[in-house]
Amino acid sequence: MTSIGSILDLLMMVALCTLIMTGIPVVFILTGCSIVFAGLGILFGAFDPFMLGALAQRLFGTMTSEVLIAIPLFIFMGMMLERSRIAPELLEAMGRLFGTVRGGLAVSVSVVGALLAASTGIVGATVVTMGLIALPAMMKRGYEPGFATGSICAAGTLGQIIPPSTVMVILGEVLAAAYQQAQLAQGLFSVETISVGQLFAGSMIPGLMLAGLYILYQLTLSWLRPEVGPALPRGEAEHVSGWQLAEALVPPIALIVAVLGSILAGIATPTEAASVGAVGATLLAGLRVERGKPWPIYIGAICAVSLVALGSVFDMRLGRQEVSTADLAASWVALGLALGLAYGIAESLRRAFRRGVLGSVSHATMSVTAMIFATLIGATLFSLVFRGLGGDDLIREFLEMIPGGKYGALLVVMLIVFVLGFPLDFVEIAIIVIPIVGPVLLQMGVDPIWLGVLIAINLQTSFLTPPLGPTLFYIQGVLPPGVTSQHVYRGILPFVGIQLLGLGLVLAFPQLATWLPSVLFK
Repeated sequence: MTSIGSILDLLMMVALCTLIMTGIPVVFILTGCSIVFAGLGILFGAFDPFMLGALAQRLFGTMTSEVLIAIPLFIFMGMMLERSRIAPELLEAMGRLFGTVRGGLAVSVSVVGALLAASTGIVGATVVTMGLIALPAMMKRGYEPGFATGSICAAGTLGQIIPPSTVMVILGEVLAAAYQQAQLAQGLFSVETISVGQLFAGSMIPGLMLAGLYILYQLTLSWLRPEVGPALPRGEAEHVSGWQLAEALVPPIALIVAVLGSILAGIATPTEAASVGAVGATLLAGLRVERGKPWPIYIGAICAVSLVALGSVFDMRLGRQEVSTADLAASWVALGLALGLAYGIAESLRRAFRRGVLGSVSHATMSVTAMIFATLIGATLFSLVFRGLGGDDLIREFLEMIPGGKYGALLVVMLIVFVLGFPLDFVEIAIIVIPIVGPVLLQMGVDPIWLGVLIAINLQTSFLTPPLGPTLFYIQGVLPPGVTSQHVYRGILPFVGIQLLGLGLVLAFPQLATWLPSVLFK
């Protein structure tokens, strides 16, 4: 029976990989393969049908997970910021600031890409937006087309690794389950766990390192070959005032600090921080879509900051039997501040609705969230059937056969993830691959935070790699006349090399991913 189960497992994986190439939505492929091979397993006596009884409980656990609530909130935050013209203002300010430096426009693209990654985390939207705004300006200033398009594509993918990002939320949830499963398989019933906040902390240094490597390459190449990224003549460079720079930089940076800082400092969970981000993005959108009468938005923002400050000083929990006079007074003040915040949010939503922003943001958020959770459901069923047919033992035997122990197995898994990054989205890879190979790698002694960061960088690299990297298709839709696909492919290759260098550094020095979480989450 075991041999039949192994054969069915192999056929199940072959069917999955083959059908993916047909272009059928992955959620239908996952569900269909699961049902067909579960039926074959029952028919040949290799699958216990009672295992399907656990499906409802697993799905209920997925749908009620507090961590996964952060996904629609982060998506809403990113969509709202993307449609409130944050990127154009940032690019304009950074371009004027760095314009007189060789390669300065490329550097500004990398800086803005890092900021947008930390605030929106939407790769496709970032690449298209910067392609529409920055690429024509770079061509006008005499930049080499491949260098310009490569810089934009590379900067746009930073949303995969720089937190907070949707891929990190999904990876954190899936890795936490795999880590617990690995410990239980080792006979450890007092299990440890990992959080999304730890994964955010682990990806901070590698993400900033990649952005720094991009900028170093751009400055070095422009210095060695000035014709690649010429500096603007000082007479043509527009001066940017401190106020203009602050107006473009301070709001998104403040939002990033509020969201990411609250998670890393342990003040808020990722879900709570995501709600802060969604509210902040809504207020910022209300401020940007209509320039007149900003005071309602300012009132809402001031009330929000005051609420946080008040909550850190006074105990305003409800339902306590004994409440001091100071806490009671603070509660009434908090009520007034909450009403002021609600007024600011309502005004922002009204403006966003009137300008047609709220409807498009809500529709996009609902569509992306539905896709992610539908894939989660399909992958849960696939994983259940795959394990029921003995897939865990099959994967473990395969990885243990690879020379080099856990490092050899890790390299093979990284290669598989890299190849799957061409036909599959990061959500599908995280949900399908990690539950299968994650428990085995973790049982072999691989650090879960290190594994999560490596997978995120790997997926980012596959996003860039020709000929099927999704980022390359995003930018081809907005190429100006005179810039071809050959320019894009040629220009992206050095950045793929930088990605591989970054992946190699994190592989060689796991502390790049594990040091910050060990300090912040003792």
